[in-house]
Amino acid sequence: MQNESIVRLEHATKVYQQGKVEVRAVDGLSLNIGKGDFAALCGPSGSGKTTVLNLIGGLDVPTSGRVLLEDQDLATLTRSQVSVIRRDRIGFVFQAYNLIQVMTAYENAEFVLRLQGVSDRECRDRVMAILKEVGLEGLENRRPDEMSGGEQQRVAIARAIVTRPAIVLADEPTANVDSATADALLDLMQRLNQDSGVTFFFSTHDQRVMDRAHRLIRLRDGKVETDEVRR
Repeated sequence: MQNESIVRLEHATKVYQQGKVEVRAVDGLSLNIGKGDFAALCGPSGSGKTTVLNLIGGLDVPTSGRVLLEDQDLATLTRSQVSVIRRDRIGFVFQAYNLIQVMTAYENAEFVLRLQGVSDRECRDRVMAILKEVGLEGLENRRPDEMSGGEQQRVAIARAIVTRPAIVLADEPTANVDSATADALLDLMQRLNQDSGVTFFFSTHDQRVMDRAHRLIRLRDGKVETDEVRR
Protein backbone atom coordinates (compact mmCIF):
# COMPACT_ATOMS: atom_id res chain seq x y z
CA MET A 1 0.00 0.00 0.00
CA GLN A 2 1.36 3.42 -0.96
CA ASN A 3 2.34 5.72 1.90
CA GLU A 4 0.11 8.68 2.68
CA SER A 5 1.30 11.59 0.55
CA ILE A 6 2.98 14.51 2.34
CA VAL A 7 4.24 16.40 -0.70
CA ARG A 8 2.86 16.41 -4.24
CA LEU A 9 4.27 18.24 -7.21
CA GLU A 10 1.75 18.32 -10.04
CA HIS A 11 3.23 19.29 -13.44
CA ALA A 12 5.41 21.86 -11.64
CA THR A 13 7.50 24.11 -13.86
CA LYS A 14 9.89 26.83 -12.76
CA VAL A 15 11.27 29.22 -15.35
CA TYR A 16 13.99 31.75 -14.57
CA GLN A 17 14.89 34.66 -16.80
CA GLN A 18 18.65 35.11 -17.23
CA GLY A 19 19.01 38.17 -19.39
CA LYS A 20 17.20 37.32 -22.61
CA VAL A 21 17.43 33.59 -21.98
CA GLU A 22 14.68 31.53 -20.35
CA VAL A 23 15.95 28.71 -18.13
CA ARG A 24 13.50 25.94 -17.27
CA ALA A 25 15.02 24.78 -13.98
CA VAL A 26 12.08 22.43 -13.37
CA ASP A 27 10.05 21.24 -16.34
CA GLY A 28 6.58 19.76 -15.81
CA LEU A 29 7.65 17.72 -12.80
CA SER A 30 5.14 15.43 -11.07
CA LEU A 31 6.29 13.74 -7.88
CA ASN A 32 4.83 12.33 -4.64
CA ILE A 33 6.74 12.08 -1.36
CA GLY A 34 5.03 9.74 1.08
CA LYS A 35 4.92 9.70 4.85
CA GLY A 36 7.96 7.83 6.19
CA ASP A 37 9.95 8.10 2.95
CA PHE A 38 13.76 8.17 3.08
CA ALA A 39 14.21 9.51 -0.43
CA ALA A 40 17.12 11.08 -2.30
CA LEU A 41 17.03 13.43 -5.25
CA CYS A 42 20.18 13.27 -7.35
CA GLY A 43 21.42 14.43 -10.72
CA PRO A 44 24.13 16.55 -12.32
CA SER A 45 24.64 20.21 -11.45
CA GLY A 46 21.91 22.25 -13.09
CA SER A 47 19.44 19.36 -13.14
CA GLY A 48 16.99 21.22 -10.86
CA LYS A 49 17.58 19.59 -7.46
CA THR A 50 17.88 22.81 -5.46
CA THR A 51 14.91 24.34 -7.24
CA VAL A 52 12.76 21.32 -6.35
CA LEU A 53 13.74 21.66 -2.67
CA ASN A 54 13.03 25.40 -2.77
CA LEU A 55 9.58 24.76 -4.25
CA ILE A 56 8.73 22.13 -1.64
CA GLY A 57 10.07 24.35 1.15
CA GLY A 58 7.95 27.29 0.07
CA LEU A 59 11.07 29.35 -0.67
CA ASP A 60 10.00 29.68 -4.30
CA VAL A 61 6.74 29.33 -6.24
CA PRO A 62 6.24 27.44 -9.51
CA THR A 63 5.76 29.34 -12.76
CA SER A 64 3.02 26.81 -13.52
CA GLY A 65 1.69 23.63 -11.94
CA ARG A 66 1.18 23.06 -8.22
CA VAL A 67 3.15 22.18 -5.10
CA LEU A 68 1.03 20.75 -2.30
CA LEU A 69 2.18 20.10 1.26
CA GLU A 70 -0.32 18.00 3.20
CA ASP A 71 -2.89 18.84 0.49
CA GLN A 72 -2.35 22.61 0.80
CA ASP A 73 -1.42 24.37 -2.44
CA LEU A 74 1.43 26.64 -1.31
CA ALA A 75 0.87 29.11 -4.17
CA THR A 76 -2.62 29.95 -2.87
CA LEU A 77 -1.36 30.99 0.57
CA THR A 78 -0.11 34.37 1.76
CA ARG A 79 3.56 34.86 2.55
CA SER A 80 2.80 34.82 6.27
CA GLN A 81 0.81 31.58 5.93
CA VAL A 82 3.70 29.95 4.05
CA SER A 83 6.11 31.17 6.74
CA VAL A 84 3.99 29.46 9.41
CA ILE A 85 3.99 26.22 7.39
CA ARG A 86 7.78 26.40 6.99
CA ARG A 87 8.13 27.00 10.74
CA ASP A 88 5.74 24.27 11.87
CA ARG A 89 5.66 21.56 9.18
CA ILE A 90 9.04 21.60 7.43
CA GLY A 91 12.46 20.91 8.92
CA PHE A 92 15.54 22.11 7.05
CA VAL A 93 19.07 20.68 7.21
CA PHE A 94 21.68 22.52 5.13
CA GLN A 95 25.22 21.60 4.10
CA ALA A 96 26.53 24.75 5.82
CA TYR A 97 24.62 23.93 9.08
CA ASN A 98 23.11 27.48 9.26
CA LEU A 99 23.38 27.60 13.05
CA ILE A 100 23.23 30.87 14.98
CA GLN A 101 26.82 31.33 16.08
CA VAL A 102 26.15 33.26 19.32
CA MET A 103 23.72 30.58 20.56
CA THR A 104 24.51 27.32 22.31
CA ALA A 105 23.50 23.94 20.92
CA TYR A 106 20.50 24.00 23.26
CA GLU A 107 19.45 27.50 22.17
CA ASN A 108 19.82 26.63 18.47
CA ALA A 109 17.70 23.51 18.92
CA GLU A 110 14.98 25.33 20.85
CA PHE A 111 14.89 28.41 18.57
CA VAL A 112 11.91 27.37 16.43
CA LEU A 113 9.99 26.10 19.47
CA ARG A 114 10.36 29.58 20.96
CA LEU A 115 8.96 31.08 17.75
CA GLN A 116 6.02 28.69 18.10
CA GLY A 117 5.33 29.89 21.64
CA VAL A 118 6.00 26.54 23.30
CA SER A 119 6.20 26.78 27.10
CA ASP A 120 9.55 26.84 28.91
CA ARG A 121 9.00 23.40 30.46
CA GLU A 122 7.94 21.73 27.22
CA CYS A 123 10.83 23.41 25.38
CA ARG A 124 13.31 22.02 27.88
CA ASP A 125 11.79 18.53 27.86
CA ARG A 126 11.69 18.30 24.07
CA VAL A 127 15.11 19.86 23.43
CA MET A 128 16.94 17.77 26.01
CA ALA A 129 15.27 14.60 24.71
CA ILE A 130 16.16 15.39 21.10
CA LEU A 131 19.78 16.34 21.94
CA LYS A 132 20.13 13.00 23.70
CA GLU A 133 18.60 11.23 20.71
CA VAL A 134 21.10 12.78 18.28
CA GLY A 135 24.07 12.02 20.54
CA LEU A 136 24.73 15.48 21.98
CA GLU A 137 23.87 14.91 25.64
CA GLY A 138 26.33 16.92 27.73
CA LEU A 139 27.18 19.31 24.87
CA GLU A 140 24.07 21.48 25.14
CA ASN A 141 26.00 24.53 26.40
CA ARG A 142 28.58 24.58 23.61
CA ARG A 143 28.42 27.15 20.85
CA PRO A 144 28.99 26.13 17.22
CA ASP A 145 32.61 27.34 17.22
CA GLU A 146 33.29 24.90 20.08
CA MET A 147 31.93 21.92 18.14
CA SER A 148 33.12 19.75 15.27
CA GLY A 149 31.39 19.83 11.89
CA GLY A 150 29.61 16.58 12.65
CA GLU A 151 28.39 17.88 16.02
CA GLN A 152 27.13 21.07 14.38
CA GLN A 153 25.22 19.04 11.83
CA ARG A 154 23.69 17.00 14.67
CA VAL A 155 22.48 20.26 16.21
CA ALA A 156 20.99 21.18 12.83
CA ILE A 157 19.22 17.81 12.67
CA ALA A 158 17.93 18.26 16.23
CA ARG A 159 16.60 21.71 15.34
CA ALA A 160 14.92 20.29 12.23
CA ILE A 161 13.09 17.47 13.99
CA VAL A 162 12.31 18.93 17.44
CA THR A 163 9.18 20.61 16.03
CA ARG A 164 7.91 17.22 14.78
CA PRO A 165 7.60 18.40 11.16
CA ALA A 166 5.80 16.59 8.36
CA ILE A 167 9.02 16.40 6.35
CA VAL A 168 12.73 17.19 6.70
CA LEU A 169 14.39 18.65 3.61
CA ALA A 170 18.13 17.93 3.69
CA ASP A 171 20.25 19.80 1.13
CA GLU A 172 23.64 18.06 0.76
CA PRO A 173 23.78 17.33 4.53
CA THR A 174 27.00 15.28 4.29
CA ALA A 175 28.92 17.65 2.01
CA ASN A 176 31.06 19.38 4.65
CA VAL A 177 32.05 16.43 6.84
CA ASP A 178 34.52 13.56 6.54
CA SER A 179 33.50 10.03 5.54
CA ALA A 180 33.25 8.62 9.06
CA THR A 181 31.14 11.55 10.22
CA ALA A 182 28.94 11.30 7.12
CA ASP A 183 28.29 7.62 7.85
CA ALA A 184 27.45 8.43 11.49
CA LEU A 185 25.03 11.19 10.42
CA LEU A 186 23.36 8.85 7.93
CA ASP A 187 23.08 6.18 10.64
CA LEU A 188 21.36 8.77 12.83
CA MET A 189 18.92 9.90 10.13
CA GLN A 190 18.10 6.31 9.17
CA ARG A 191 17.38 5.50 12.81
CA LEU A 192 15.13 8.56 13.14
CA ASN A 193 13.33 7.45 9.99
CA GLN A 194 12.91 3.84 11.06
CA ASP A 195 12.21 4.30 14.77
CA SER A 196 10.36 7.63 14.82
CA GLY A 197 8.91 7.73 11.30
CA VAL A 198 10.63 11.01 10.37
CA THR A 199 10.27 11.64 6.62
CA PHE A 200 13.53 12.70 4.93
CA PHE A 201 13.96 14.09 1.43
CA PHE A 202 17.58 14.65 0.41
CA SER A 203 19.21 16.59 -2.37
CA THR A 204 22.62 15.03 -2.85
CA HIS A 205 25.69 14.24 -4.93
CA ASP A 206 26.95 11.85 -2.24
CA GLN A 207 26.95 8.19 -3.29
CA ARG A 208 26.65 7.16 0.37
CA VAL A 209 23.31 8.95 0.65
CA MET A 210 22.15 7.44 -2.65
CA ASP A 211 23.12 3.95 -1.47
CA ARG A 212 21.12 4.31 1.75
CA ALA A 213 18.02 5.89 0.25
CA HIS A 214 14.89 3.74 0.13
CA ARG A 215 13.93 5.68 -2.97
CA LEU A 216 16.27 7.26 -5.51
CA ILE A 217 14.95 9.91 -7.89
CA ARG A 218 17.28 11.01 -10.68
CA LEU A 219 16.72 14.38 -12.32
CA ARG A 220 17.97 15.58 -15.67
CA ASP A 221 17.11 18.95 -17.23
CA GLY A 222 14.39 19.54 -14.67
CA LYS A 223 12.60 16.25 -15.33
CA VAL A 224 12.49 12.89 -13.57
CA GLU A 225 14.80 10.52 -15.45
CA THR A 226 14.28 7.53 -13.12
CA ASP A 227 12.40 6.91 -9.87
CA GLU A 228 13.60 3.73 -8.16
CA VAL A 229 11.93 2.32 -5.05
CA ARG A 230 14.16 -0.05 -3.11
CA ARG A 231 11.90 -1.41 -0.36
